[in-house]
Amino acid sequence: GFSGCPAATMIHPCYGYSFMDYFLKYFLIMCNLLFTVLGLLILALGVWGLISKESFAQEKISSIGTDPMLVVLSVGFLLTALCLSGCVGALRENRCLLKLFSATVLVLIAAQVIVAIVAHTLQDQIEGNLRSGMLVAMARYQDDLDLRFITDEIQSNLQCCGVDNYRDWEINIYYNCSAPGVLACGVPATCCVDPLENGTVWNSQCGVGAQLLDEFTAQSVIFLGGCLGEIFRWIEHHEGLIGIIVTVVFGVQILILFITIRLLERINRHKV
Repeated sequence: GFSGCPAATMIHPCYGYSFMDYFLKYFLIMCNLLFTVLGLLILALGVWGLISKESFAQEKISSIGTDPMLVVLSVGFLLTALCLSGCVGALRENRCLLKLFSATVLVLIAAQVIVAIVAHTLQDQIEGNLRSGMLVAMARYQDDLDLRFITDEIQSNLQCCGVDNYRDWEINIYYNCSAPGVLACGVPATCCVDPLENGTVWNSQCGVGAQLLDEFTAQSVIFLGGCLGEIFRWIEHHEGLIGIIVTVVFGVQILILFITIRLLERINRHKV
């Protein structure tokens, strides 16, 4: 422990803590500061997303409750509020804030364990719900910019088309073969093997008429495989990395909870 005791202040009370106590205290403060910054960045991303899509415009304000960016904004706000309470609580050694922080972290850990157990138990049901969600996203492809962005990112990055195969795009009223427009019987450009002409110009019409092609002909123009299978193959291929990330994130939460409880015990011992 320390041989001497510095002058007490509101930020740095003098309770004769050991070096390890001080180390854990400031480690907790630094962790919470980092996560507070992360929360603010997520919050800013959510606000930027809402503003850039003009979600606050009079004609769109009624549907803002279903905007995915609202979820991003909420996560950013909650993460910032939680970590800020932990940071201030540790810095000022405020028992009320630290108890609130530790209780919330404990609830989050328990919730994650429950979600993991439920997800493992209901794998088939999750796959069915994911398939239904992807079909809805395809059906609303032209009408919802968020769903369009997500669908395009999945198709271009995983090199796939549709849910089970490229003919799933029949579900979209614009790509349906009975549609009157030029998109009839086609697929989005993100399904194309080479959507760039000469490597520079984006060809948005590269998927026109693709549903009319047989698989042998279509394979040189578009990706044949569905995205649902590719998502699960991607998860299986990266399961080691995913496992490491999940373990680290879970471990950090356990460590933060342990440090908070230890700090609370020290504060209670010296403030009695």
